[in-house]
Amino acid sequence: MARTAGFRLGIYVFKDAEIIDYAAPAGVLSVARRLDPEIDVFLIADALRPVQTQAGLTVMPNYSFADAPALDALLIPGGFGTRQEMHNRRLHDYIRALPESCLLTSVCTGSWIYARMGLLDGLPATNRKEPDRLEASHMGKTPIDRLAEIAPACRISRARVVDAGRIVTAGGIASGMELGLHLLARAGYDKAFVADVARIMEYHRAWNLYQDDIEFATAPCQAAA
Repeated sequence: MARTAGFRLGIYVFKDAEIIDYAAPAGVLSVARRLDPEIDVFLIADALRPVQTQAGLTVMPNYSFADAPALDALLIPGGFGTRQEMHNRRLHDYIRALPESCLLTSVCTGSWIYARMGLLDGLPATNRKEPDRLEASHMGKTPIDRLAEIAPACRISRARVVDAGRIVTAGGIASGMELGLHLLARAGYDKAFVADVARIMEYHRAWNLYQDDIEFATAPCQAAA
């Protein structure tokens, strides 16, 4: 695979986005920049104003939708705020306007946005599989089951990362680490480069454990019966 020169990952941030969902992949690419300074990772929001994510952690986006920054991949994190973002038409319009060459990626319930837009129909995708207390009760639903409900034509996968070509989804919160490392591979960096990034992060043992927990499906498939 040819390397993408100056690979640029844009991470969408919104109210109540889960911190690790966006910070983990951002951290992976930040470390990768030590080996290749042309790599770039930045935050995108609806507008250039502070965004309060989960637990009150507030971040300042680098770009707004109106700036239309060039990017090779867009990442949508999960978090409680995805329940509103599923209905955010400005976000949906922004996603639909991205070039076909731009990867659409997500962590955890971020895949609900793609599901609501119909982008997961006929494709495999994943989501968080371990419920919190409310989700495990009679009043809730595990996020991966909710994904199946939102997108009945999607084939639900329990892999940690699912690479369906243009769309790459990752499971629960901490799987953003694997997504970040996998995106380096999708950008054309070889295994030695990716392994070196994991080593610098002192994450190499976990990467050795999880790097094969990736389902590849580059062609649309029929939804499971």
